[in-house]
Amino acid sequence: MGSGDDMASGDLILFERPADGVARLVVNRPEARNAQSVDLLYRLDDAFTRALLDDAVRVIIVAAAGVHFSTGHDLRQLMTTEPKEKFEGRGGSAGYAQPGGHGYLAREREVYFDLTRRWRNLGKPTIAEVQGQCIAGGLMLAWACDMIVAADNAVFRDPVVAMGVSGVEWFAHPWELGSRKAKELLMTGASWSAEEARGFGMVNHVVPLAELPAFTLDLARRIAAQPVFAVKMVKEAVNGAIDQQGQPAALNLAFQMHQLCHYHNRERFGFEGDPGGMPNLTKRD
Repeated sequence: MGSGDDMASGDLILFERPADGVARLVVNRPEARNAQSVDLLYRLDDAFTRALLDDAVRVIIVAAAGVHFSTGHDLRQLMTTEPKEKFEGRGGSAGYAQPGGHGYLAREREVYFDLTRRWRNLGKPTIAEVQGQCIAGGLMLAWACDMIVAADNAVFRDPVVAMGVSGVEWFAHPWELGSRKAKELLMTGASWSAEEARGFGMVNHVVPLAELPAFTLDLARRIAAQPVFAVKMVKEAVNGAIDQQGQPAALNLAFQMHQLCHYHNRERFGFEGDPGGMPNLTKRD
């Protein structure tokens, strides 16, 4: 890292300045394949806020240390009991201390839905720099970005149906993959390659792994050279067009279905997932 780089938020997120006008946020948990703990997600949100409030930053790159972009939410953490006070007050959601569905839903919405929605609507352009595995929650982070540059070794997958749940909380699949392909990839749990993702319109560019950081930085520099307000209006106009197609209402409905699946599984199996399908999470097609 250069002299303008520093560590942020307990080293789970690195905040880099690789070029004038560009901030690079690096998810830094490679030993866990960049699995997203709750703490990591909140610290990533802090880094987004830092970049947003810095007028010298015009474009934000979201990258990851190590071999993989992210293998999703940290299931080991989800299977443990977290102290409720840890989640109080971060996003303004009330009710974490409430028993039953009130507290559970408040946490789920803030951590796994509202943060993604905030990043999607951030007031500066964002580019995901993706290599290796990008699974479930990793998809959510990449999809929240305005553009995605993928290495030729990138592999994408949402295997959450194997857990007895209808897909990840940010259910953008019909927009990112197309409706029929979304159904196939969700129902089978199959993965798709970077080239396939480009064919779907989900990925902007596919480049050799060794060229990924340089290519992404060049794209960011070209965007940073454009008039700031015009770029901001482009983002709002395109997002607004998608919103007019009904995406916000569809995402909210899918989030409720996601939670219904959790409660269905808890009623039947005593846990938020279906244990019969859990071995499929580690299978590769």
